[in-house]
Amino acid sequence: MTKVFDATKFRKSITKSIQGLGIGFSDPTDWISTGNYALNYLMTSDFNKGIPLGKVTVLAGESGAGKSYIASGNIIKNAQAQGIFVILIDTENALDETWLQALGVDTSEEKLLKLSMSMVDDVAKTISEFMKGYKEQHADNKEGAPKVLFVIDSLGMMLTPTDVNQFEAGDMKGDLGRKPKALTALVRNCVNMFGSWNVGLIATNHTYASQDMFDPDDKISGGQGFIYASSIVIAMKKLKLKEDEKGNKISEVRGIRAACKVMKTRYAKPFEGVQVKIPYDTGMDPYSGLVDLFEKKGILVQTGNRLKYVDPQGKEHIDFRKAWTGDKLDMIMANFKESTEAKVESVEEAPKSKAKKTEIIEEDDAE
Repeated sequence: MTKVFDATKFRKSITKSIQGLGIGFSDPTDWISTGNYALNYLMTSDFNKGIPLGKVTVLAGESGAGKSYIASGNIIKNAQAQGIFVILIDTENALDETWLQALGVDTSEEKLLKLSMSMVDDVAKTISEFMKGYKEQHADNKEGAPKVLFVIDSLGMMLTPTDVNQFEAGDMKGDLGRKPKALTALVRNCVNMFGSWNVGLIATNHTYASQDMFDPDDKISGGQGFIYASSIVIAMKKLKLKEDEKGNKISEVRGIRAACKVMKTRYAKPFEGVQVKIPYDTGMDPYSGLVDLFEKKGILVQTGNRLKYVDPQGKEHIDFRKAWTGDKLDMIMANFKESTEAKVESVEEAPKSKAKKTEIIEEDDAE
């Protein structure tokens, strides 16, 4: 009989020899909603889970695409509602207190620390110093450590020492590729520092138009290095919203449609997209994009000029597209979640039933 390997001694010796080693898994336990059910689902396969603590998330897009609205507005507001302290690093000097408060963010010192800095080195030093003190203070009680979220708005506006020196000398040759390396180092170190701790990071970044006819998707500035280390990367594009409050088409621009595409995620299928409507007057509708999502999945089916949904009991629900809001979409989400969980349970039970069947056959053979 083969002897089973006992990892106890090896675990103890390697823990002593390598400082800061993490053993075992550290799956996220805390998630912060983006404020939109459809976007949450595309990111994590869950309508209520958005970005995770312990990981790094990046929202990238052109100016005015809604990055700051989601990252510095919705996510901070929802994090605060969960008792998560937020450290907001504003590199663009563009986040006014009045604007944040209008989005529901609590700007009091007990809930939010806002820092304005533009140098990559300063941001890295700030996060490093925080994590060093954080780990020392809560080393004996990891699970009970306070939950903290860093928000960087944005990565694209940060400067390197070379940028500053050249500007002061009047010699604008560029930073010779130092910024992509600095951003990659920043994100990689954050991933390693956060690990199994109750600390997460979400950052916004800029994109530029692709010149490759075979790959027309917008490119994320700052190189690809930091994208590899991120757990979730969302590319956003700004489209015009020409609808009134009732959803009727009009000629006037009343807001933006943020076209969000999941470029990378460790928790769902990538390259799925959704258009989130953000009217200037009312702000984002959390249900925005859900009808389109359910249509793609065949859950809502068009019958004439209406949409039909058949619930698990076989009852048909038929209504016009504009009427599929609020409680009706809540019903579909609840039923969808239950059916998904039931499928997972049946898959997990399948090997057990197969094993029982094998035992019965073996018993019959013995007889």
